[in-house]
Amino acid sequence: MGGVDKALIPLGGRPLIAHAIARLAPQVDAMVLSANGDPARFAQFDLPVVADTSPGFAGPLAGILAGMQWARTNLPDAERIATAATDTPFFPGDLVARLLGAAQPASIAIARSGGREHRVFGVFPVACADDLDRFIKTSDSLSVGDWLDETGHVAVDFDDEASGGIDPFFNINTPEDLVAAEALLRSEGSRQGGRPTGRP
Repeated sequence: MGGVDKALIPLGGRPLIAHAIARLAPQVDAMVLSANGDPARFAQFDLPVVADTSPGFAGPLAGILAGMQWARTNLPDAERIATAATDTPFFPGDLVARLLGAAQPASIAIARSGGREHRVFGVFPVACADDLDRFIKTSDSLSVGDWLDETGHVAVDFDDEASGGIDPFFNINTPEDLVAAEALLRSEGSRQGGRPTGRP
């Protein structure tokens, strides 16, 4: 997307990350932003910004680990964290509840639609932090899928959430995707009586 911080690209007059926050906030007890670089760029959202604790660039796995470590330190009673991506503004409003409903006491649960797993949309036991830290430090792979294959997980289908054939995990990677998202937001707003879902 032209080198622009994707989380801050406007959609419907608000940054993409604002849509994700509005979707996820009612589903969780606390929220942090996983981001590297200057945290001041997210000051308007008044949320803790947690940088990767892993050296180098470990991708999404590092963000998941940082979230687990933050929860372990700041929310010692928390058993799991839930994760979501900022470039997927239409993810389900019952995402976390359905993932938790499918997760066994020690299981990871991941969203799936159209037969495809969306591995950054999941619930992860905080107790997995040490295992994930070990994987990042010792594995030849930094693939979320490879870690999940080693650890084990369940997939939860969200195909029933599709509206008009639109995948609820549609994500924005190109300018064309952004145009499509604007149209989806307008359509969603008309179904909600002029008020797009998640708009405060």
